Amino acid sequence: MSDISYRPAEPALISEADPSDFFALLKPRVMSLVVFTALVGLMAAPGSIHPFMGMVAILAIAVGAGAAGALNMWYDADIDRIMGRTARRPIPAGKVTGAEALGFGLTLSAFSVVTLGLATNWFAAAFLAFTIFFYAVVYTMWLKRWTAQNIVIGGASGAFPPMIGWAAVTGGASIDSFLLFLIIFIWTPPHFWALALVKSEDYARAGVPMLPVVAGPDATRLQILLYTLLLVPTGLAPLATGLGSTLYGAVAVLGGIGMLVLAVRIYVRREGKLATRACWQMFGFSIVYLFGLFAALLAEKLLYRFLGWSL
Repeated sequence: MSDISYRPAEPALISEADPSDFFALLKPRVMSLVVFTALVGLMAAPGSIHPFMGMVAILAIAVGAGAAGALNMWYDADIDRIMGRTARRPIPAGKVTGAEALGFGLTLSAFSVVTLGLATNWFAAAFLAFTIFFYAVVYTMWLKRWTAQNIVIGGASGAFPPMIGWAAVTGGASIDSFLLFLIIFIWTPPHFWALALVKSEDYARAGVPMLPVVAGPDATRLQILLYTLLLVPTGLAPLATGLGSTLYGAVAVLGGIGMLVLAVRIYVRREGKLATRACWQMFGFSIVYLFGLFAALLAEKLLYRFLGWSL
């Protein structure tokens, strides 16, 4: 258990923030993947939604994801100052005060939830509110500093967006939307632990109990391999329900093979530059893999709708 208690970043007397600093609080790179998976969930859902309302829904989900990122940066400002990869974020860099980030995150959270509810339905809005709460409170304030399973459990927050997109159209959930959630949920540990292996000294210095710090690198490599073995059949599951078709299947098979190869490479290469390179390759390719799965599903849905066919 981490012995670090929350200490907000020292506020500047005069804010030096400009719009780009507040945009950085939204974690735009993370938000872009969230937006894309939510869009796929919305497009893959049975039924229809007015294009304008669909755009509003995706915008609301994007703002909600960004709001959660801002709240995460507010709470984690103390450890962000310690870790090399986060030290230049707006709060530890002194460009945005903790109070500004908190107010920004809370305001955007309320705006996104209300907007989604008015544009689509209140089930989707409540789902978005729960997702923001899960990431900002359950993961950031509790799991991240308490357990090495922080990424496993906390990864649910990043896996909910396609279900929210689906709910925006249908007003509910289904087995297919849960499969989209499950793919991202199981994908998250091997993706993030590959990075954690490289940055383990950063996490140790900050007192964050990431798996490589608590259980060691060898145990982490084994967990990456095991989760990847579970991810490959999970990625193929949409074929069984009819959610995915031929293109999706091809991407899932080829991408799954690539993930397995890289997971084995991480497991085998344990020291030196080759081990580090294997981790970076896994981290990068896993993003391509997930994007490829959802892009293939989106392409199929668009093509079949254009041709007037059904999967």
